[in-house]
Amino acid sequence: MRNSKYVIKVILVAAVTVCLLVFLDFALYPCTFIRNDIHAVSENTYQDIYMGASYGKINIDPSTIEDISGRTGHNLCVGGEYTMDTYYLVKLMCERGHAPERIIYEVSPAYFTREKEEGNNFLLFYHEFPFGMTKLDYFFNAVSDCNLRTLFFPWYEYPLNYEISHMQETMQRKWNRDYSAEGMSTASQEYHEDGFIERYPVDPESFTLDGLYEIWPEDILPENMDYLAKTIELCKENGIEFIGISTPLAEPTLEAFGEGDEALWAYFGDFFEQHGVQYINFNDDAHYDLTDHSVENYTDLDGHMNGDAARAFSRVLAKVLNPIG
Repeated sequence: MRNSKYVIKVILVAAVTVCLLVFLDFALYPCTFIRNDIHAVSENTYQDIYMGASYGKINIDPSTIEDISGRTGHNLCVGGEYTMDTYYLVKLMCERGHAPERIIYEVSPAYFTREKEEGNNFLLFYHEFPFGMTKLDYFFNAVSDCNLRTLFFPWYEYPLNYEISHMQETMQRKWNRDYSAEGMSTASQEYHEDGFIERYPVDPESFTLDGLYEIWPEDILPENMDYLAKTIELCKENGIEFIGISTPLAEPTLEAFGEGDEALWAYFGDFFEQHGVQYINFNDDAHYDLTDHSVENYTDLDGHMNGDAARAFSRVLAKVLNPIG
């Protein structure tokens, strides 16, 4: 009898704890644009999905490309998207029956040189996945070894004063299943419902190369390339065309790091060729003159364009991806 009462108490305590954690997550974990993006590709089928890190998020406007090509698309790029995340995002779209015809993958070399970092970025994508086999696979193969605080208290990585001040808004958006772009923009950028983030122009006089460094092929971690290879294979299995691209860099950046960049582009070019994938580099001799690399088109020297330059590049990208005749 004592044992049964003890078991019942343990079950009740566990149930109350789970309910409390679920409530805190519901109330405090903010509604990010990642939530909107993953909902969009989980519930809708697009012809083109753009994937990769922040260069793609800032530089590729699906609406502009659709105006040129007629192909629907969504920008699923995010700063903090590692190849591991890309693989599971593709797997999620396939599981939900919304596999695209084509994935255009933006190559950000820096993300290939390091492991997925701790912090709120670790669960940035996993947290928003609808429950299913892909989420379970993601957990057991990628998330289970993360910081337990991140796993059980994902909201702890965000400033508590922000979470509390936005708690009512957060709960209303989640309760009402509100996935609009409202409230996702800031003083420096605007989030669009197609996933594109438009950066507002910045005075180039403020730009600096501080914090940037040259990357070489030997800096790349094999496990990141393994997930990229797995993603390409997953696309082939599901009839999805996979294309790799490198978005244009500003002239000062190319001058400062050109030697390492050329080695990286050759490395990725060889990799994609081995896997039967087209690779388009908008910094090489064949594509350089298609876009304007002037520093005035950028919001930093890392490679993020302002909105007008991003739309101009997207028009070029649409024509290169969908040549006429």
